[in-house]
Amino acid sequence: MSELDKFEAKLGVPALSNKIQAARPYGSPEDLVTKKVITQEQFDQIKDQVGVQEVVLTGEAKDVDYMSKLGLMKGHLLVAQELLDQNQPKQAEPHIGHPVEEIYVDVEEQLNERKVKEFKTTLVSLQDLVKSSPKDSKVKTNFTSSVQAVDGAIAALPADQRSKPGFVLQVINELLDSANSEYGAAIANGKITAPIEYQDSRGFVVYANDLYKGISSQVAQADPEAHKAIDASFVELIKVWPAAIPPAKAVKTANDVTKLVKTIEENSQKVVNRSNTQAQR
Repeated sequence: MSELDKFEAKLGVPALSNKIQAARPYGSPEDLVTKKVITQEQFDQIKDQVGVQEVVLTGEAKDVDYMSKLGLMKGHLLVAQELLDQNQPKQAEPHIGHPVEEIYVDVEEQLNERKVKEFKTTLVSLQDLVKSSPKDSKVKTNFTSSVQAVDGAIAALPADQRSKPGFVLQVINELLDSANSEYGAAIANGKITAPIEYQDSRGFVVYANDLYKGISSQVAQADPEAHKAIDASFVELIKVWPAAIPPAKAVKTANDVTKLVKTIEENSQKVVNRSNTQAQR
């Protein structure tokens, strides 16, 4: 049980640890209140137990958080690109907006620390362009520079880290976690009722799958069983999003998707644990 889960149990707030993680980064534990994650009264109950190390990310956890947030941006842009290619600028626009409106703020501090050139303006101008004149030839070039900017920010992490299965699997699971909750929000009574959430989850799963392809041969060597389970689950997961435009009827229930994500998570954990044990030897 993680430290964050203990706070969840003590305060009886469902999904608190997810909320705490989603609102990162924090400068200090008090930010839990200023960022409205919990109330002052709730904070008073746990303030003796919550230290900087529980809420402020350091080391590998911080890098995982950084790459996961950028991975969410990649997912949004992937699906925006598909929708633009299908001549659906209105549907593409929110997926260009989300990285700026929701994710950039969360990762800004880390971008500065890692000396990554600011690319918020690039994303904002792309969004404006898609809104006002989606047929403009500048859309293509702006889009390319937006994707390159996110890739450049990811490349601020050391290359050997980005190819380490234990690290990449943690990022994949963060992405799948987000995809899972977006898909849950997209579906009601077996129908896709919220196309934007469906599209979000598609982008995240496609990017997570791409990341897995990059490390799959290493995982297969380290733990053939885990690789088989992860690979088979991805094959099933990808089928849930046959195209960027949602199907009339959902391919799988939210429950099915949760099960597949859990299988990938549990098997990833085996690989992560194994690589940690080897590192300690």
